[in-house]
Amino acid sequence: MPVEVTWWGHATCTIEDSGVRVLTDPVFVRRFAHLRRRRGEVPPPEAAVAEVVLVSHLHSDHLHLPSLARLAPGSRLIVPSGAVAAVPGLRMLRRVRQLHVTEVRPGDTVRIGEVRVRAVPALHDGRRLPVGPHRSPALGYVVEGEARTYFAGDTGLFDTMADAVGPVDVALLPVGGWGPYLGHSHLDPARAAEALTRLAPRSAVPVHYGTYWPIGMDAVRPHEFHAPGDEFVRHAAKRAPEVAVHLLGHGERVRPEAGR
Repeated sequence: MPVEVTWWGHATCTIEDSGVRVLTDPVFVRRFAHLRRRRGEVPPPEAAVAEVVLVSHLHSDHLHLPSLARLAPGSRLIVPSGAVAAVPGLRMLRRVRQLHVTEVRPGDTVRIGEVRVRAVPALHDGRRLPVGPHRSPALGYVVEGEARTYFAGDTGLFDTMADAVGPVDVALLPVGGWGPYLGHSHLDPARAAEALTRLAPRSAVPVHYGTYWPIGMDAVRPHEFHAPGDEFVRHAAKRAPEVAVHLLGHGERVRPEAGR
């Protein structure tokens, strides 16, 4: 069965490969902290069903404890090294929900059924903010089954990206954020298109845009909320025309072209 990708909004995706459902950075709420979901419905309960859940880093829009609490008891959770010490709520979830938590660093691999998950580096601040002395690496993951699907989490461009990630068939790349300003530790549409030229996947899906926005800031640079997906399509067509880009709506799925 070909790989299938569903985008639920922000960085939350389901990757289905070789009979294994992989969920990334689940956020299943309409509002949290200072952010409000402005586009797309809150993912339905079936979105929380997965054999393994990947958390890329400790920021609360990626490691969201109330959303992790919706996982089925006994779910497998893969998090960056140091996450349990930095986020005490993970210990509670491990005890109350019987989550099987595995901490990984770049280069580590975990096998789930017919799928292998490999942790790869990301250029991003991985700490749990705004407080706490503990540091954890920000990660991306490559899900290897019938296809090799790269979930980048949050990252900027870095010189060793192609070597660190390795050959991939499908790339799920962040192209925006939850606020009007992005630093170099994020990919914007142009930098994400540059990442395509380095990674050379067969297919790409833009994520991490057009979902959450700060409450009360609707009129502040709204272009940065609405446009990144379309801008990524345009940049990719110029920089990497051989890559098939799939622009999904919230809750939509695709079987991207993939092959070894």
